[in-house]
Amino acid sequence: MFFNKTYSINNIRKQVVGIDKKVMTKNGKKVNYVNFDNAASTPTIKPVLNKLNNFLQWYSSIHRGTGYKSRISTDVYDKCHEIVGNFVNCDLDKNTVIFVKNTTEAINKLSYRLGLSKNDIIITTLMEHHSNDLPWRNKSKTIHCNILDDGTLDLNFLEHKLKINKGRIKLVTVTGCSNVTGIVNDIHHIATLAHKYNSKLLVDGAQLIPHRKINMKGYNSKDYIDFLVLSGHKMYAPFGSGALIGPKNIFLKGEPEYVGGGTISSVTQYNSYWADLPDKEEAGTPNVVGAVALAESCKILDEIGMDNIKKHEKKLTKHILKELKAINNLKLYSQFNNKKVKDTVGVISFNIQDIPHDLLAAILSYDYGIGVRNGCFCAHPYIHRLLNLSSTEISKLQKNLIFKNLSSTPGLVRVSFGMYNTLDEIDYLLSSLKDIVKNKNQISNEYICNEKNGEYYPKQIPQNMFSDFSI
Repeated sequence: MFFNKTYSINNIRKQVVGIDKKVMTKNGKKVNYVNFDNAASTPTIKPVLNKLNNFLQWYSSIHRGTGYKSRISTDVYDKCHEIVGNFVNCDLDKNTVIFVKNTTEAINKLSYRLGLSKNDIIITTLMEHHSNDLPWRNKSKTIHCNILDDGTLDLNFLEHKLKINKGRIKLVTVTGCSNVTGIVNDIHHIATLAHKYNSKLLVDGAQLIPHRKINMKGYNSKDYIDFLVLSGHKMYAPFGSGALIGPKNIFLKGEPEYVGGGTISSVTQYNSYWADLPDKEEAGTPNVVGAVALAESCKILDEIGMDNIKKHEKKLTKHILKELKAINNLKLYSQFNNKKVKDTVGVISFNIQDIPHDLLAAILSYDYGIGVRNGCFCAHPYIHRLLNLSSTEISKLQKNLIFKNLSSTPGLVRVSFGMYNTLDEIDYLLSSLKDIVKNKNQISNEYICNEKNGEYYPKQIPQNMFSDFSI
C-alpha cells in the first residue's frame, strides 16, 4: 500500500486548485499569487474536487428515500461520519460524530447541549478564538485561564482553578493551537489535569487539525479528549462542513437545540420521540456534499502523512522566523526557540515599526500579490495581552470600534502556511518585506486610508483590477 500512494508532501502543491492563478498588482502587471492566509481558510485540492464531481452524479436526498441515488447517498453520508471519526482516532462505540457547518456552530451546539446553569463553571483561556469564548459567557460562569508574558498558557493557574472549584467545572475548553502565534498547546497534559479534577475537555481543533495528528483516545487512561470540534474549510475542503465529536451519552440526554426534519423517530399531535445519533443532532437536510469533501480531505491528509506535513511546515517556519528576526524594526509575536514552547505550527504574527499593520497587509497585496491577514484575528483579548495594552487603551479602542472609528486600530500582520507552500514563496515574501522597509516612505505615500473601514487602498489602481471573476 505504501508504494502505491498517489499523493505525497512532495507533489501535493500540484493538486491545489488555483495554484497557478496570477493576480494584478497596482501597476497593472500580473504576478503569481502567493497565499499566506491559510489559517483563515485553505484552498481546496483536486482530489477533493474530483470526488465531489463524481459524487454529484449520484447525489440525492438521504434517509428514507427508496430511489437508487438516495440509497447511494445515504450510505456515503453515513460512511463519512466513520471516516472523520477514524481520522482523529476516536472510539466510535462510545462517541458520535455530528456534522455541522463549521467549528463555530459545533461549539455553540455543545454549549446548548451540556445543560449548563449559571452555577456551573467553564474554563476557557485568553488565547481563544472568539468562537471558543463567547458561546460560554451567557450560559455559565466563565473563567479565562491566564496567559504568561511569552504568550503561553499559565497551566499552574489552570490547575489552581480546577482544584479550588472541583465539582463545579463542567468543561475545560482550549484551542489545540493558537491562530495568532501558532503555539501548540499540550492538549493531552491539559486533558489529564481536567480529568484529575473530574472535569471534561473540549479541544478546538480548527487550527491544529491540518497540521498535526489528533488522537482523541490519548496515550493513557487519563489523557483522552472528551470533545473535539473541527472545520473542513481549514483542511482543504471548503464546502461548508465541520464536525463535533463527543460522548454519545451527552447527546442522548435532552432535546437538540434545533428540532425538525430528520431529528425524530415519531411525532404525534401531542408528543415526539427523538431519533438515534447522529440524526437527532443534524436537523434538516444535511450538507451531504460537504461531508463527502470533509471525509475525502481526511483520507488525503492520511495518505500524505501528518508527520510529513509537520516536518515540511516546520522547515518553512524555521526558515521564515530566522530571516524575519534580521529585518530592521520588525517585532515578532510568535514563539520560536523558546524552551517552554515545544511545538508551533506555521502561523507567524508580526509588526513593523512605523508601518500600520493594515497598511503593510495592503502593500503586500497590491504591490506584490501576497495574501496575508491583519487585525486581531477574532482573538481580541489575546491580542490585547500580546500588545501589552492597558485597560485605558482597551477601553478607548472599544469605544472607537463601537462608534465605527476604525482608523489606527491596533493589530498584527499574520502569515500562515499550508502544506503546499514553499521556501521560494517565503523568500519572495521576505524580499518584499525588506523592500517595503527600505522604501517605506515612498510606498506609504502611494496609499490612502478609508477611515470608515480602516483599510488602505492605492491612490491609483487599474480600472479592471478585480475583473477576473464575477457573478
